[in-house]
Amino acid sequence: MDLESFKIKSKAEFAHHKKTKERLKKIKPKVLDQMFEEAHEEKFSKLDCLSCANCCKTTSPIFLQTDIDRLAKVFKMKSSEFIDQYLFRDEEGDYVLHSSPCPFLNDDNTCFVYEVRPKACREYPHTNRKNMHGILNLTLNNTLVCPAVHEIFQDFGKDSRK
Repeated sequence: MDLESFKIKSKAEFAHHKKTKERLKKIKPKVLDQMFEEAHEEKFSKLDCLSCANCCKTTSPIFLQTDIDRLAKVFKMKSSEFIDQYLFRDEEGDYVLHSSPCPFLNDDNTCFVYEVRPKACREYPHTNRKNMHGILNLTLNNTLVCPAVHEIFQDFGKDSRK
């Protein structure tokens, strides 16, 4: 995956994806959830996250206290030590990584802590969950990070280009 080309393309198409998001807001919640579920299944049947890992290279998940406690235990650290070594509180008060790429990302794009990874990592890119209406802004922003989400928005926006 050529991530530099993806970055340029996703930024260039962001305004159109924003319009698509506005159209999606008008769709009934259950229908929207179904649309995203089907699109998610289709895209991820073809896309191998290990060929990309852009999410791990460019963004941080939010770490819940349960994530912190679980990872600290794996590293045989106190939770406070794990926080000091890896995390900080962002402007919303959430724990996020100090830096990117993720310190747990291996050279082959696998995750060193995959079995105990944070909830946000397990659920990313959040396109196969309920209440998509509630996370449309997040999903729009993920078009800049995840090629699959970008493609989903491209597909959803095709009929609005006419």
